[in-house]
Amino acid sequence: MPSLPPSICSCGRIVAARTRCACKALADRERKARFDQRRPSARARGYDATWQKARAEFLTHNPTCRFCGKPAIVVDHVKPHKGDQRLFWLKSNWQALCTPCHSSVKQSRERR
Repeated sequence: MPSLPPSICSCGRIVAARTRCACKALADRERKARFDQRRPSARARGYDATWQKARAEFLTHNPTCRFCGKPAIVVDHVKPHKGDQRLFWLKSNWQALCTPCHSSVKQSRERR
């Protein structure tokens, strides 16, 4: 099976197939840092002691990941609440996930 040829980045560097140019990786880091500076703290977004208690109770009743069946660690909002406190506390909008599924499967589904 033939391999993919390298590509040329907009900065002019030759980049191996299926890799990112260093300039693009740097731009991504800078963009994410700007976003994090504007983002409210976890506490300001509602993830306080009350949430930790509700989360622990939910995980007691839902101990396995909804996607893969491994032990769940994260309580995720099925539909992103985006600051809506009614949706934030709606338990039917919660799902138990393991960290790998929350960090990859769920995030890729939200991007679609």
